[in-house]
Amino acid sequence: MTVRDTAVPDVFDPRGYADGLPHAAYRRLRDEHPVAWQEEHEVLGWPAGPGFWAVTRHEDVVRVLKDARTFSSHLGATQIRDPDPADLPFIRRMALNQDPPEHGRLRRLVSRAFTPRRVERFGSAVRERARGLLTDAVRTARDGDGTCDVVEAVTDDFALLNLADLLGVPASERGLMLEWTRRVIGYQDPDEAAPALAGAPAEPVNPRSPAMLRDMFAFAHELTAHKRRHPADDVMTVLALDGELTAPELEMFFFLLTVAGNDTVRSAAPGGLLALAEHPEVYRALRAGQAGVAGCTEELLRWHPPVLSFRRTAARDTGIAGRTVRAGEKVVVFHGSANHDERVFTAPHRLDPARDPNPHVSFGDGPHVCLGAHFARLQLRVLYEETRELLPALELAGPPRRLVSNFINGLKSLPLRLDG
Repeated sequence: MTVRDTAVPDVFDPRGYADGLPHAAYRRLRDEHPVAWQEEHEVLGWPAGPGFWAVTRHEDVVRVLKDARTFSSHLGATQIRDPDPADLPFIRRMALNQDPPEHGRLRRLVSRAFTPRRVERFGSAVRERARGLLTDAVRTARDGDGTCDVVEAVTDDFALLNLADLLGVPASERGLMLEWTRRVIGYQDPDEAAPALAGAPAEPVNPRSPAMLRDMFAFAHELTAHKRRHPADDVMTVLALDGELTAPELEMFFFLLTVAGNDTVRSAAPGGLLALAEHPEVYRALRAGQAGVAGCTEELLRWHPPVLSFRRTAARDTGIAGRTVRAGEKVVVFHGSANHDERVFTAPHRLDPARDPNPHVSFGDGPHVCLGAHFARLQLRVLYEETRELLPALELAGPPRRLVSNFINGLKSLPLRLDG
């Protein structure tokens, strides 16, 4: 039985992220309790859990992510909450919830489709889309009160449509991808979860359960059959024609690419724009060419990591930062804390587009490093390039609304003044 540390900040409660990253709590944990026991108390209708170890220093986070033999993605999957034991075999089909060598086999198969060359081929379409969405947003703002919610008008569609192009999802079906993403990602947020769970029992429902994903999987099979009849230059065609993925594996990869591939950029893009609006001197340097877009993109990812946390399960007794972790206990890494660790980043609370090196962990590390990181970086870099060309200034027109989640660092709205 693990004894809880006394007076340790709670970084589990999803409501603690509604106003942004809890930097004071992160700092205290890094300095005083770098591996700290956290209670999984009952919250937002979800029952209490057994608790977990919170890992907050950069060095320790990287160690956990790289050492898959000690810190397993397979034993209990990768979300803080324990899945229903009946769902665990199903959840383990996903590469995200597997360990080497099984994980490596699936990753290699999908990497054939997700090549940098194929991704770069979409660069011109990504740029055209960014320019079009931003231009329309400016026009709408000028026709109205001068303001615009760029999440609704720009970044949601930007992330969704780019991914749909890469996967090869028909234009008429792309709205489903956003619906599925909101269902899976926003389940802790009362605003997001209620519509997704309409008709479900009163108690919370795991959005990753087989029942909740049935419609997505049915669509994946329909799309695969369509790609076999009408092949194109897209990821789903490659996966459909490859022949090495089983039907359940293909289902789970469609789920992973649709949700994670969409929400990485869907969260990072408005977070980057918010950071630039809050740091006008950095945006002026970007517009003047005094700051490079590539370096700025990495710094904005460090500042606003799209994913807040990932869980592993100790496969054997081990030690981290002087604490004994027993086999079977949950270990959760906190990316936002690692990205602001003073032991690695000089003046971590200064937004520095020239920061070099910048070893942030916003795309993870180790065998599970984000498969779509190259595509995400391309999209973000292009969006910031087009933003600096089209918008003379970024000014907040009201407070942003953040997703209530201890998993995704999302923004539900970002009102900006665009009539300048």
